[in-house]
Amino acid sequence: MKLFNTATRKKEEFLPLNGKQVGFYVCGPTVYDYFHIGNARVFMIFDVIRRYLEYREYNVTFVQNFTDVEDKMIKRANEMGITMEELAEKFIDAYLEDAEALGIKKADHHPRATHHMKEIIQLIKKLEEKGLAYEVEGDVYFDTVSFTEYGSLSQQNLEELESGSRVEVDERKKNPLDFALWKNAKEGEPYWESPWGKGRPGWHIECSAMSMKYLGETLDIHAGGPDLVFPHHENEAAQSQGATGRTFANYWMHVGYLNIDKQKMSKSLGNILTIREMKKKVDPQVIRFFMLSAHYRSPINFNFELLEQAKGGLERLRTMLSSLEESQARAQELSLEEKDLKMMGAVKEYKEKFIHSMDDDFNTADALSALFELTREANIYIKEEKLDKRVITKILDTFRELGGVLGLFADQHKEALDPEIEEMIQKRQEARKNKDWATADSMRDELLSKGIMLEDTPQGVRWKRKS
Repeated sequence: MKLFNTATRKKEEFLPLNGKQVGFYVCGPTVYDYFHIGNARVFMIFDVIRRYLEYREYNVTFVQNFTDVEDKMIKRANEMGITMEELAEKFIDAYLEDAEALGIKKADHHPRATHHMKEIIQLIKKLEEKGLAYEVEGDVYFDTVSFTEYGSLSQQNLEELESGSRVEVDERKKNPLDFALWKNAKEGEPYWESPWGKGRPGWHIECSAMSMKYLGETLDIHAGGPDLVFPHHENEAAQSQGATGRTFANYWMHVGYLNIDKQKMSKSLGNILTIREMKKKVDPQVIRFFMLSAHYRSPINFNFELLEQAKGGLERLRTMLSSLEESQARAQELSLEEKDLKMMGAVKEYKEKFIHSMDDDFNTADALSALFELTREANIYIKEEKLDKRVITKILDTFRELGGVLGLFADQHKEALDPEIEEMIQKRQEARKNKDWATADSMRDELLSKGIMLEDTPQGVRWKRKS
């Protein structure tokens, strides 16, 4: 298995520190608002990578934090007239709800910065003791010049980083790139007691302290959005390696940018799309399918026309799954013929292609292609008059297995219909059998008025709710 390492800018063989044990940390949301579709791409991609590692029998400890103390948190809480803790609770609950709708599994640990002040303060003290941090009037800064490897993750030297970089302007700092580890409390702000007085942590130190608490001093994978390479991940790597003397993460992974109609998402353009609003209009599984249809490192352009195309692709796979389930019900155990053996061979071939694609830097686009090729072959096979149950079961199990790796089909056939609707569908089927087309059409229209769409197929009638 190979993955692209941002630190080296090349694909590398994946070799975890401890055999099949994998420590995987993903930077989570700052919980001051609902998360948007750009965040969703990041969270979904790393959910799929986690699922695939587990599928390949790695024992993954997956950690995704919540940043619940930060300038944006304080500002938003003041605007809403609530405490920062109340704001965090509101949007952590919202995140978990929206993430579940997208098929994103809960992390093994969802640490919060405010619950880890002891670890954060200890880490800052260690940096002070090593001469890598200094205090100015209750603020503590990391001394970037004293850490000779600073800039290695983003592969820039200090002069390049200084010009036009996103750094806090503060004349008290020794160097413009020095960043805050601890911030002296301002009037009315939440604070914690520390050796430097009342204050709160800087953003970067939070992730270092929390990731090392749950995964140790060296992580296998550290991941996040493309905007985090510099300064957030650069600063994390510097302060963590400075404190421990060890490599902080063996593999750094970052998702490509997502644009809206070929424009960067921004408040000024008014094109920020939250998952909270989108899921009211769009099946969340369609959003997930759309995200997986491109390689995770590639930039992706989003618009509703492309989303409609994704809906068609997902529907094709869902229809295949339903057809296989219906075919399984009518199949029998027969003597295997050439067509059966050929189909079994195709199942093996496309499963291997799926695995090969995912082993090559988690190429979900090619993995989906393998599923569609399997769909094409299976569609031809199920049109046969006599079907072998073992072959159909093998296709169906493989389809569910590979779809599950991608987090698709989770909602397939979960929902049961009301007995009244079930009875109406049955009566319509009886009318069709008796060639009473007028009654059948009338009942179809009545079901449609109740939000139930019917599709008559060679394998029987199917239903779905009108979107």
